[in-house]
Amino acid sequence: MTVPHSPPPFTFHQGTAPLLVSMPHVGTHVPPDIAARFTDEARQVPDTDWHLERLYGFARGLGASILVATHSRYVIDLNRPPDGASLYPGQSVTGLCPVDTFDDTPIYMEAGDAPDDAEIAARRDAVWAPYHAQLAAELERLRAAHGVAMLWDAHSIRSVLPRFFAGKLPDLNLGTAEGASCDPALAQALLRIGQSDPAYTTVLNGRFKGGHITRHYGNPARNVHAVQLEMTQCSYMQEALPFDYLPEVAAGVQPVLRRMLEAVLEFARTRALA
Repeated sequence: MTVPHSPPPFTFHQGTAPLLVSMPHVGTHVPPDIAARFTDEARQVPDTDWHLERLYGFARGLGASILVATHSRYVIDLNRPPDGASLYPGQSVTGLCPVDTFDDTPIYMEAGDAPDDAEIAARRDAVWAPYHAQLAAELERLRAAHGVAMLWDAHSIRSVLPRFFAGKLPDLNLGTAEGASCDPALAQALLRIGQSDPAYTTVLNGRFKGGHITRHYGNPARNVHAVQLEMTQCSYMQEALPFDYLPEVAAGVQPVLRRMLEAVLEFARTRALA
């Protein structure tokens, strides 16, 4: 894969608190040599986790470090294992270098345009590996500095996607790899915060239990706690083109998100003092 004039694989803000907010699916960049093989629909990158940097704009004020992907998940999915193994065996999923959209339509104009093993490896080296190197390094820095590291993996998705789930998705989907990626007490505290606001529906380890990032980096035994939040896009934006951010709608859910991140930081404080 050639990436002339491409942006770096991520942007990064280093904070002062023991919290890293990761946004692996907000990127929209597609290198021109790849975009030339995309369908018109795929060039719109409709399956992006739009506007999460804006939605979580308050996180800097909490002292969080923030890691934001620049490249589209259609180039390579940063929340998939490097070998492309399925996160949900037996269920419909998209791959490390997806060939179809969430609506099950082709990303590439011709079947022969899809990346071969060599191109997948090149994309992994150019985009996936640097993002994960930064993620891992920041978690180690936080753990060394604070005695504890908290990872919040931020995602959003259209609320109705028959390929992946029936009906309408709950608004706030907390995932802790069935309890393996963070302390259960923290997971329950986050669930209570979500359930305390009747405007939103909240579940823990439902359809979305956490992707590769949550499962790989969460290690409570080492005092590294990871939580994924997959939220419905209708909670803060338009779910169809032009995918606009809706400030008046987002203003409803932002206080819930803030209380969740504050709970994460309070948990970190108690662990650091223990």
